[in-house]
Amino acid sequence: MDYLLQLLTTGVIIGGLYAMIALGFVLIFKATGVLNFAQGPMVVLGALFGWTAIRIWNLPVVLALDRGGIVGADGPTHHGLFDFSYLRHIPNIIVMAPKDENELQHMLKTAVCCGRPASVRYPRGNGWRGPLDEELKELPLGKAEVLEQGKDLMILAIGSCAQAALKAHGLLAEKGIQAAVVNARFVKPLDEELICSLASETGKVLTVEENALQGGFGSAVLELLGERGLKEVAVRRLGIPDVFVEHGSQEELRHKYGLDAEGIAQAAEGLVRGPGT
Repeated sequence: MDYLLQLLTTGVIIGGLYAMIALGFVLIFKATGVLNFAQGPMVVLGALFGWTAIRIWNLPVVLALDRGGIVGADGPTHHGLFDFSYLRHIPNIIVMAPKDENELQHMLKTAVCCGRPASVRYPRGNGWRGPLDEELKELPLGKAEVLEQGKDLMILAIGSCAQAALKAHGLLAEKGIQAAVVNARFVKPLDEELICSLASETGKVLTVEENALQGGFGSAVLELLGERGLKEVAVRRLGIPDVFVEHGSQEELRHKYGLDAEGIAQAAEGLVRGPGT
């Protein structure tokens, strides 16, 4: 029995698929208190049976996703570019990504206290380091944060992309374009009222994410606007196309895929003034 528990807690069961199932079971056991001494890494991808139980039972499992987005020096195998896509379809789950270190600590508090499955992704390397609040607080679920006001378009950024979006706001202001910048905070649930309100007011939405475009954050926004009948809103999504991202520094790769401040500003200007601007 001890040997079986060891296998379950580490996921080391010979035979490929069995290892992934074992990792799913350890998620269940830890969430229900059956095993409170489980040690070792917690891996989610491929845990079919475990995720089915977590979804149905609404277990309070917290997924802290390291190396979210473009990782740079760790190489092409370590980019975290698919988690928004493979998590947001799960019923009841909360999917979060912070703009900075201070928001990260509050999201972890929120994830632990929400009583539901929740994920928090954070990037490799240094986050943007502003003042850290001494007291942790729970964030309102599904509520975004308006960072800058603007009437020409809304830049809707998730996670660390919010910092690049703020810099892009300054570049656009120099060209006479007033961009609202919103830190989405949540991939799921979205702040539906805020997003739809600003989309209606500006008529143009630019989503920014370090995730695959297929099924990602921008796709969720498109689905929302379609469900609300906002067909006249022009939307452009910035993210990772249908490729495996190569090795390179974070700065180089963000520039290549248009996810730095200059790329965001260029895409926003094109959305406001038309192609070729």
